[in-house]
Amino acid sequence: MMTARIDTLIILGAGGDLTSRLLLPGLASFLASDQSQPLTLIGADRQEMDDAAWRNRVTQSFDAIASPAATAVANAAHYVQADVTDAEQLRELIASGSGRVALYFALPPAIAQKVVAVLATLELPEGIVLALEKPFGTDETSARDLNRILQTIVPEEQVFRVDHFLGKSTVLNLLGLRFANRIFEPLLAAPNVAKVELIFDEALALEGRAGYYDRAGAVVDMIQSHLLLVMALTAMEPPASVSSEDLRGSMAQVLRATRVQSVDGTCARRARYTAGTIGDRSLPAYADEDGVDSERGTETLAEVTFEIDNWRWAGVPFVLRSGKALGDSRQDIVITFAPVPHLPRGLTGSADPAQLTISIKPATLSLDLIVNGEGDPFTLDRTQLNTTLGDAAMSAYGEVIASLIDGDPVLSVRGDVAEQCWRIVAPVLEAFRTAQVPLEEYPAGSNGPGSWDSV
Repeated sequence: MMTARIDTLIILGAGGDLTSRLLLPGLASFLASDQSQPLTLIGADRQEMDDAAWRNRVTQSFDAIASPAATAVANAAHYVQADVTDAEQLRELIASGSGRVALYFALPPAIAQKVVAVLATLELPEGIVLALEKPFGTDETSARDLNRILQTIVPEEQVFRVDHFLGKSTVLNLLGLRFANRIFEPLLAAPNVAKVELIFDEALALEGRAGYYDRAGAVVDMIQSHLLLVMALTAMEPPASVSSEDLRGSMAQVLRATRVQSVDGTCARRARYTAGTIGDRSLPAYADEDGVDSERGTETLAEVTFEIDNWRWAGVPFVLRSGKALGDSRQDIVITFAPVPHLPRGLTGSADPAQLTISIKPATLSLDLIVNGEGDPFTLDRTQLNTTLGDAAMSAYGEVIASLIDGDPVLSVRGDVAEQCWRIVAPVLEAFRTAQVPLEEYPAGSNGPGSWDSV
């Protein structure tokens, strides 16, 4: 376990969208909550920019969550124009940091892998941390190769694979609900559960990300990374502690048991949006978006069913769905309980099984109860228990950055977990690549193709 905090944060790809839209606001969120230690911020990119322009960019990204600590970091921020795939320029950039250094790869995956290869040739300062954004490789083999190179550079605990879905509040909400309540833990298993659905539907469309998204699609962008990790938290066995080794070990164990379910020769459904309207926005068809290769057949909505081959979950389908340009935004874990084995004759009504819905954003919980209805006591009715889960003190990226700065890898994706996620989705990607699964369509602003069952 690392204990020394980071003194210098160097952002590779400082001029990019990820830095200004997510990373810097996340850093501001962290700084507003933790002002105990100074932090040096250095941005690096190929584009020409002086310190004043970089500080202005940082300040603008910090504006929404202003704090004295954030102002101090912004005012002292430094920019270096560099080609970080050049060994000498990268060496000088790292040497410009003081104390313990973290390199944050806010870079396209192909460039990030080139930088890792260069780092393997350099003598690096002791304790340096490498923070990499997903995707970690492009398939299981490339992920394994990347991990092997990283192992030659720094120990695993100094590799921070970033997935903001593993923000601390999300993790602790799921752990607290499952393992601190006897009413839930014994029931969350076969044969009490009929199915589990993880749904991440976005009203956002492409939003200028064609360069990445058109080569990834919904499976690689969301299911292969974010949703499989949340599924692991939902389905894993109780860890001995919430330390990085125990928690990530339990996640790895359940992912090793996960496979794509094969039903009548199919394993998934996919679709992409056509022109439509969301709110007051008129959207073009995905195939007509700037930067999209319409012949590539990239899906913007995917639904994949998995099974977990272990004692707890044998036979229970896990349905993971994610899509863009949909009418309703949802971030839900929906656990549908199995029907009761016998209902006394004479009781009628409310035939649908009860559900437990855990919403990640907003953080809420809803549990169905089947009770005697008003008026006729022999007619069953459905009611709900609702509560709000604890609000996070920081944004999701703020929580990830806090763990990075504090040297705690508990929210980092472990190397073997990244490899397992690629293994799991490999049959789906192959089925899409070879057109074994038809590419359906849905109007932007709808809830998906009309032929799909509602979720």
